[in-house]
Amino acid sequence: MKKQKNNLDFFEELYSTIKNRAKTNKKNSYTNLLLKKGKNKIAQKVGEESIELIMDYLNGSKKRTIEEAADLIYHLLVLLYSKKITIKDIKKELVSRKNVR
Repeated sequence: MKKQKNNLDFFEELYSTIKNRAKTNKKNSYTNLLLKKGKNKIAQKVGEESIELIMDYLNGSKKRTIEEAADLIYHLLVLLYSKKITIKDIKKELVSRKNVR
């Protein structure tokens, strides 16, 4: 019988990949480059991707909206990693809000 995966597994795996790339020091790693450029560059990229997602949501195709959502999620995870915030931290916060209306 196949074990059903937790919905957060994919995001945890992506976060782990970001963490591993940050530690490798590979020159051709976009993640590593982004982290080396620092907080301002990371924040800029999250802002850019947010705007692009909104524009495609309002006026673009479903395909472009998916692509921009993926870009935003990746950059958001880089931002969280750079601040030493884990997926578990975010999950804990969301769970604490579960019954808040």
